[in-house]
Amino acid sequence: MEDMITDETIAYAAELAKLELSEEERKAARQDMERMLAYIGKLNELDTEQIEPAVHLFQTENVFREDIVTNTDGCADLLANAPQQKGRSLVVPKTIS
Repeated sequence: MEDMITDETIAYAAELAKLELSEEERKAARQDMERMLAYIGKLNELDTEQIEPAVHLFQTENVFREDIVTNTDGCADLLANAPQQKGRSLVVPKTIS
């Protein structure tokens, strides 16, 4: 399990996450990922031969409901929860300049 995570893997993960990591942060991230993989590797040691697979909830009972189309305007309900409104619109703080 040792050295499964390369510096390139850390750089790639940081790039995907749009993170700029210092050298110390890269080392810490590499150690964290290696510890996670080692822990997951321990799960492979478990004897699951006698364990039945879990059954998904949807396979045991019908949890679906009939899809009923309603033509209601929920605007009044939505605006009732709004701290500020202007006509039939929500007023929100400006987030960009």
